[in-house]
Amino acid sequence: MVPLPDTAIDFSDLRSSSGSSHKSSRNNEDWTVCNRCETYRPPRAHHCRVCHRCVRRMDHHCPWINNCVGELNQKYFIQFLFYTGLASLYAMGLVLTTWLWPPDAAGAEGSASGHPLQTAHRIILLVESVLFGLFVTVIFYDQLVSIITDETPIEQLRNRLRKEPHREVAHTRKPKIALLREVFGRGFMICWFFPCNCSSPSASGPSYSYLPNYDV
Repeated sequence: MVPLPDTAIDFSDLRSSSGSSHKSSRNNEDWTVCNRCETYRPPRAHHCRVCHRCVRRMDHHCPWINNCVGELNQKYFIQFLFYTGLASLYAMGLVLTTWLWPPDAAGAEGSASGHPLQTAHRIILLVESVLFGLFVTVIFYDQLVSIITDETPIEQLRNRLRKEPHREVAHTRKPKIALLREVFGRGFMICWFFPCNCSSPSASGPSYSYLPNYDV
């Protein structure tokens, strides 16, 4: 998140009509001013109406983690989706295994494995596992696409609203592996599966231009 200043800053001159032409010439690599935070906003940042803060490379506000998914925690959110999907897959396999090959199949004919209540329980668990697995798989795929294309869902929606068929990319495109390393770290790829930072903070994450010298 972008830290808020202790005292309010006057940006009235930047919002004046004389500065409208200067604002229209900016792109996503320029610093802007957030009207809600009353502070400078770094490039590719967006204001969250729930957190009441500007978040760098904001993807969305997730109610599951009660926080915004952005530049510094996208890796851990993707890991959360990945392991939740694995847990759903394990639950589906476990339910199907105990349903098709019950451990007491060789026992009495009236065993508990064929009880209607237990069968209903297995069906509920199977449906729940399938729904959770599909849900996190779709979000997981969407997160990977946003990283590889170097475009957050907010930026995609903004570009669609502009309706420019031949618009230029406002930020520099990078190789796909470099974009993945910016999110997951520059260490070994095996470290991408662990919820820890295997590389130094200075070596990971996108770099930003310096704060402009606005006369406020």
